[in-house]
Amino acid sequence: MPGEPGQVLTPVRHRAAVLGKPIRHSLSPALHRAAYEALGLQDWSYEAHECDVSGLPELVAGLGPTWAGLSLTMPLKERALLVASNSTDVARRTGAVNTLIRTRDGWRGDNTDVVGVRQALVDAGIVTGGVRRAVIVGSGATARSALAAIADLGVREVELVVRDQPRPSTIAQARDHGMAVQTVRMDDAAADCADAELLINTTPSGAADGLAEAMSRLAARADMRGGVLLDVVYAGWPTALARVAAAYRMTVVPGIEMLIHQAAAQVEQMTGRTAPLAVMQQVGRAAVA
Repeated sequence: MPGEPGQVLTPVRHRAAVLGKPIRHSLSPALHRAAYEALGLQDWSYEAHECDVSGLPELVAGLGPTWAGLSLTMPLKERALLVASNSTDVARRTGAVNTLIRTRDGWRGDNTDVVGVRQALVDAGIVTGGVRRAVIVGSGATARSALAAIADLGVREVELVVRDQPRPSTIAQARDHGMAVQTVRMDDAAADCADAELLINTTPSGAADGLAEAMSRLAARADMRGGVLLDVVYAGWPTALARVAAAYRMTVVPGIEMLIHQAAAQVEQMTGRTAPLAVMQQVGRAAVA
């Protein structure tokens, strides 16, 4: 895009982007660009590109030397693990990559969603060892990231709420963390979710609306004791589940908090600079206000 008359344009020497499908809703460009501006990185750019699972290997293989990193969102996180030349322990443990960093040895895969979930919960007052049992809605890649995060916080028991059958890899990961794991179908989970010390929804927008409706029918109970809900959805806030959780006196943590922290970790890996977290929080929260 041409600049104003007399303006000196800084050439782009470092490129990054978020990939996924759909991608138009993503707030990652706003967060990363705000970080670049705050850090004075005028020769960095961050874009959004639509990409499906089948197109990911070819797209990554075709990126030139100016490309420093990629953020991956649905439905690419599991496929990206196979695209990476090597991956971090947390990426291998969760079977999910949301970050690709160019290195001398190729693309390194990492999973900063784990950092995002953990730090969002810490900000909400969850302390290590403070919660013994958690309920996670979903059993896909984001659920496995949540499992790793809550394992770091000392959670020892987990219930997975699923529409049909949980993924065996997610069950296996929970057991690898030393957790006792149970599963329950979403149609039967309203009471367990309402009573949860920690409830994490990892399903896409709208997928938990039926669960929220079932929970709302229990909302007149006298023994509501509160808890914490982290809903990873950040578009169309508040979600139906967030509204019901608030009625249950839960501390409600919107998905933008997770997104901000995982993006900050990506900025640091891509640029080698400390992320301007306060700036990214201001931009992210304003975008969903």
